[in-house]
Amino acid sequence: MPISFASSDPRTGTIWSFLDHGHWGSKISRSDDGGKTWREATPIKYPQGARFIDGFETMDGKPIDPFGPPTDVPKRPKFKDARVLKLWTMAFGGADKPGRIMVGTIPGGMFVSEDDGQSWELARPLWSHESRGGDLFNGDGNGIMHWGGTPAAMGTGEFAAGIHSITVDPRDSNHYMIAISCAGVLETTDDGRTWQGRNKGLRMEYMPNPEADWGHDPHFMSLSAKNPDHVWQQNHCGIFYSTDGAKQWKMVSKQGNTAHFGFPIAVDEEDGSRAWVVPLKGDDSRMAINGALAVCRTDDGGSTWREQRKGLPQSGAYDTVYRHALDIAGSTLAFGSTNGNLYLSDNGGDNWECLGTSLPPIHSVRFG
Repeated sequence: MPISFASSDPRTGTIWSFLDHGHWGSKISRSDDGGKTWREATPIKYPQGARFIDGFETMDGKPIDPFGPPTDVPKRPKFKDARVLKLWTMAFGGADKPGRIMVGTIPGGMFVSEDDGQSWELARPLWSHESRGGDLFNGDGNGIMHWGGTPAAMGTGEFAAGIHSITVDPRDSNHYMIAISCAGVLETTDDGRTWQGRNKGLRMEYMPNPEADWGHDPHFMSLSAKNPDHVWQQNHCGIFYSTDGAKQWKMVSKQGNTAHFGFPIAVDEEDGSRAWVVPLKGDDSRMAINGALAVCRTDDGGSTWREQRKGLPQSGAYDTVYRHALDIAGSTLAFGSTNGNLYLSDNGGDNWECLGTSLPPIHSVRFG
């Protein structure tokens, strides 16, 4: 079955995998002996009463096309009971929170464990954020829904938002950010009790107001481990960079250049101005550009980008690289593609070698 995400807890060495059982739904598996044996872990379930706004309808019950032209017709929200459609990402707490694990899901909820995955609790202040309808456990909320769906949910038969990125500040484990497709970036500085949008400077060319507060589609967000105010984002509409902890973003790519559209992004742990992306052709064809696979690297905060192609196929390559399928450890990078190809570079991307060409579609690449 597909593995939507896999990661190793740097504190304990436990390997975690999210399994997409078509018939049985999403499951969690863990290994405490380096992958020799696996056991099913405590499942994540939405609590009773967890709902979200799933579109709008006219007051007499007629559906309203969310992609149609704006209308002044009075409307009311439609509600849907939440269930786990996909377990999408995992992050770990700091040294002061040894049992803390956080999991992002589709339909846009984050679950937190304080006991190394023995139990899970929905992060309710985030789930009930005003940008996605407010508190729907105790009423019908504020009638606002700025969180759109992600195509990654469509394999489940639904179209819901998803949390795919969780970044924890290594200086303060009460400070972390999430990125949502499609909504944008939210930040908490008080361990999840309150959340603030961090979308200033982002653009979404597919909306009437490209600079609106909500509706952005980050594909993946990452930060520099030793310079965490340097935050990077591969967005649907380009590559964005922040030097002040996501308070202000700046687009550092240009339509028509190789480095612009894609899904993953990796950031140097020492130098926050250095990052790598795996560019794809664009929204109409989400695969390698002109059949040639490339990685693009910047050493100056996106002012310039250098194409790194040595060792990568330059013809007949139709790979797609998903948002979690690129990772970095020191000067070593690795990425995998939907065609089952896995590549490694031990010199910052200057040279690549292929480790395998016949794997199943690769969703997740993470160093232990």
